[in-house]
Amino acid sequence: MDAPVDAVTVRLEALPDALAAARRGAEVIAAEARAAVDQRGGCAIALSGGTTPLPMFAALAEADVPWDALGIWQVDERIAPLGDEDRTLGYLQAALPRAARIHEMPVQGDAEGLDARAATYAAGMPARFDVVHLGMGDDGHIASLVPGDPVLAVHDRDVAITGMYAGRRRMTLTYPAIDRARLAFFLVTGQSKAPAMQKLLARDTSIPAARVRAADQRAIVDRAALGYASAVG
Repeated sequence: MDAPVDAVTVRLEALPDALAAARRGAEVIAAEARAAVDQRGGCAIALSGGTTPLPMFAALAEADVPWDALGIWQVDERIAPLGDEDRTLGYLQAALPRAARIHEMPVQGDAEGLDARAATYAAGMPARFDVVHLGMGDDGHIASLVPGDPVLAVHDRDVAITGMYAGRRRMTLTYPAIDRARLAFFLVTGQSKAPAMQKLLARDTSIPAARVRAADQRAIVDRAALGYASAVG
């Protein structure tokens, strides 16, 4: 099912600025959700955190989305107490409508039980996501698959626990879960992402983002992420 890394083409769509990219991203997710429900009776989407997608989530909340047939899973989550501002869950809950069914990553509890809770979360996921939404860090990381972390080499589990990164360990989808997605969708904005964006488009596997092997990959970016200092269309 997975395509070789060097055979994958990332479909690129560049918008004038970050807000336009976010709104377009919401349109893409909403359209994929409607199509999945029409064709298969339901839709499963995994959403990433961070500040970049917040305008997209806000636009998605106003879009024509069949929320009653849509399940939302987390791509990753920081190991932090419930309510901690580092947690992605709070942003998702605040941005999406109450009708959205968010499957929360179970990161609470003792550290010794993290692997078991990751396995439990994986067992409750669909066999294949319709859409996996991915951001990308300046270092080319996606989800919590960061350069140098041993979890990059995990291929026998769909959800795993990372090492320390920016002060937190995380629970994250691994490459196998991402690669099975019908659509791996990147939303990337900001000039600081331009070097990593060029590596993604060139399939330079020195960055984690370029190691995604899903057959259908799409990137919606602003012009700044392509190296343009100006967002003039």
